[in-house]
Amino acid sequence: MKKKIIIFIVAGILILLLAALVLFDFNKENKDGEKLTQITLAEVTHSIFYAPQYVAIEQGYFEEVGIDIELILTSGADKVTAAVLSKDADIGFCGSEGTIYVYNGGEKDYLKTFAQLTQKDGSFIVSRENIEDFSLEDLKGKTILGGRAGGMPEMTLEYALKQNGIDPEKDVTVDTSVEFAAMGGAFIGGQGDFVTLFEPNALELEQEGYGYVVASLGKLGGVVPYTSYSARISFIEENKELINNFTKAVQKGLDYVQNHTDEEVAKAIINQFPDTSLEDITKVVKRYRDIDAWPETTEFSEDSFNHLQDIMLDYGAIDEKVPYEELIYSE
Repeated sequence: MKKKIIIFIVAGILILLLAALVLFDFNKENKDGEKLTQITLAEVTHSIFYAPQYVAIEQGYFEEVGIDIELILTSGADKVTAAVLSKDADIGFCGSEGTIYVYNGGEKDYLKTFAQLTQKDGSFIVSRENIEDFSLEDLKGKTILGGRAGGMPEMTLEYALKQNGIDPEKDVTVDTSVEFAAMGGAFIGGQGDFVTLFEPNALELEQEGYGYVVASLGKLGGVVPYTSYSARISFIEENKELINNFTKAVQKGLDYVQNHTDEEVAKAIINQFPDTSLEDITKVVKRYRDIDAWPETTEFSEDSFNHLQDIMLDYGAIDEKVPYEELIYSE
């Protein structure tokens, strides 16, 4: 009898604790005592490339505007847009090409982009061998793991090759069979002569002796709204103040990165990368700063959006350009 009573008491305590945790989670407040609105944000990958976003999270910029971010990893722009369309995520963070594919697919409640975070391709070409004075000519006759077919890294790669007189179908083998998240492992396993990787993966391969960073696709591809935030039209229309506040927080993250040293940025985001040392994060921040990866503002021009579509047209991913005003939200 006593054992049953103890079991009931323990069960009651656990239920109360669980209720308290749930209550606490749904009643988060910022420093001004304002209730926070939880937003599920689906990100395409977790990379130091997105330093301004992590600064905004770690410095409390989202909380300042009443937003609590639930960050979920959804590898691949196609999976990010699918998560937003299915309402598993409120906001998607991925390549801007994702919104174009959704629009061309005929979705009525399609996605609109409302802020950019990066303005260059964030991937680097990694060679299995150390090549001094590398040029794209060194790719001729070789195999390069390029990422998902129709994804921005792979399209930017092929665009850069063509701009330099290299035929991606005849002069080089671009392998698109490997999932984005598995590319580093496939390269370590012996697949391909080159691979395109985001940071910190490229630096890690270098340090482990598996490869050498020889070029930046960001430098080769030019200025585009490379990674941006988008949401369903209906969500934006119903949450204009929230979208505006979200954008303000991202802008503060961009401002921080623009006005602080590489090491200060690294210190601000180190909690997001517990398995990477401060020294390595600092190196990667410098790498991205050197290619001017981060814009000064969340707004981007029609010219940069059209350049993105030039790359897609050149690749054959789209047949014609989508008007800027159709896919870009502005108040």
